[in-house]
Amino acid sequence: MTAVVWHFWIAVPLAASAVLLAIAMIAAYVGTVSRARYPRD
Repeated sequence: MTAVVWHFWIAVPLAASAVLLAIAMIAAYVGTVSRARYPRD
């Protein structure tokens, strides 16, 4: 029983960090592509 509860609570921050990492990577990619396409002079 303890293992089930432990795995559930460790999965919550791992899943949240994975989602945030994916969002950050997408934002960084879009920012890099936008900066290359529309440079600031």
